[in-house]
Order: sequence, then C-alpha cells, then structure tokens
Amino acid sequence: MLASIIQNLFNAFQWGSFYSLIALGYTLVYGVLRLINFAHGDIFMVGAYIAFFIATAILGMAVSLPGWMVLAMVIPLTMILTAVVGVSLERIAYRPLRRKGAHRLYVVITALMCGLVLENGNLALLGASRKSFPELVDKVVYTVGDLSMTNLKIGVVFSAILVFIFLHFIVTKTKIGMAMRAISYDKFAVPLMGIPIDTVIVFTFILGSSFAGLAGLLFALSYPILDPYMGAMIGWKAFIAAVVGGIGDIRGAFLGGFLLGFVEILVVAVFPSTYRDLIAFAILMTILCIKPTGMFGVAGTTKI
Repeated sequence: MLASIIQNLFNAFQWGSFYSLIALGYTLVYGVLRLINFAHGDIFMVGAYIAFFIATAILGMAVSLPGWMVLAMVIPLTMILTAVVGVSLERIAYRPLRRKGAHRLYVVITALMCGLVLENGNLALLGASRKSFPELVDKVVYTVGDLSMTNLKIGVVFSAILVFIFLHFIVTKTKIGMAMRAISYDKFAVPLMGIPIDTVIVFTFILGSSFAGLAGLLFALSYPILDPYMGAMIGWKAFIAAVVGGIGDIRGAFLGGFLLGFVEILVVAVFPSTYRDLIAFAILMTILCIKPTGMFGVAGTTKI
C-alpha cells in the first residue's frame, strides 16, 4: 500500500511538472500585463509540433546521430521557435489593442480567438491525423524496492525545477526582472522612468512561450502522440493551477501545478478515472472558496 502511494506521488510529480511549466507562462503574462493569455495552452501544442518537425528533420539528415545529441539540438530550437510564435501573437493580436486602450475583455476574447486560430490552423495545414513523436531517448527503468521510475519522468521533474529556479533568478535578481515587477505595480509610471514597456513585454512573452515549448517537447517525449487539440484541456488545467496558486506569483504557479498533479493522480488512485476531473476541480474550487486569491495571491486594490 505504501509503495503504491509513493509510486502515485512520483507520477503526480511528472504531471505537475507539465502543469507548472505552462502555468508559469500564464502567470508571467498576467503579472506584467494583467492579461490572461488563453492561447497559451495552444502555444504548448505548437511547441510539441515544432519539436516533432525539428526532430524528424534532424533524424532524416543525420540518422547516425545518437538520440541524446538530437535531443540536445531539438530543445533550444524548439524553445526559440515557440518563443517566436508567442511574440508574433503579441505583436499581431495584443499590441494593437493595448495601444488603442481597448478594454481588457476584448483582449481576453482576442486571446481565445488566437487559440482557436492555432488549433484550426494546425488542423487545416496538417490534417486531423495524429503524429507519432520519434523516440529520441531510450527509456531506462530504475527500480528501488517496489518503486519504479523512468529516466524520462526524472528528467521532466528536474526540468521543471530548473526552469523555476532560472525564472525566479531572472525576476528577482536582474534588471529586466525588476522592470517586469515595476510594470506589474504601475504600468503608467514606468515609461516616465525610461523603461521601454514594449521590450519588457516582448521579453515576457519570450520567456512564457519558450517554457510552453519546452513543456510541449517533454510531453511529446513522455506521451508521443500529437494532435491539434492536445493543448486545449491541459492549457485550461494549467490556468486553473495558476489561479489556485495565486496568478501573478511564480511560486504560486509552480506549486499550483504540482498541487493539481497530486490531486488528479491521487483521485485516480482511489476513485474510477472518470471521476478525476470532477473531484479534482471540486477540491480546487473549495480551496478558492476558502482563499479566493489563491495560495500566494494578494488581494489587489483599485483607486477610484
């Protein structure tokens, strides 16, 4: 019984890592722009497809390369190209509305439409058939007593932790991070201090989208079947994780993702899998009823 619980906890760490990586992108954009980028889950999907085409192209050109070397090339290219997609959305869809002073509701609707464009654009270009991601890493199973874990699961968890440490360093210890925090406090006073808002916003989208691309690659390595709608549900769940953690706070997004992963896996371990989302979301809704701002969120004030 104890071994089964520990095994489920480790599986929860893997799912929580996916949610955390995507939730960090949600909370970054919201923290700077007060914008919920509902297209972020579909950027995760785009990242998985970008990784698929890069890996396929590299394997086609140099079949003799070992998988780990191909993976070492796929990771930065996927993150860079996914960041380009995220920045393109910001430049084409969000920036014109922001400069016209559009109401936040219209920006949220635009974000939803951007997600639909990415999903249906993928469907139109590549068709409805699913893609099988190439196996770049040989799966190795480590067994400790009754507990078994694979090198992929360990890699996913460590990747999420390293991303969080890296992001926390940028936000708290660098000038660009200080500018991001300044914009979240008062975006009208920041330009008067000589800080280029557009540059900071672009950097924010680069970070968030590249993390979503990394999450897409790691997800494709772990579950190597891709389809155009794979980012919809996981994106919504990551958003809920960010809200439960306290959207706008990177610690909250990180821990909220793991919390959702734990709740889902433990629910499946006790109840039928069909009850997973019902019970998991009921628990998360209860947490929000007790603490509406999330675990690390702070109630905001509005001057009238």
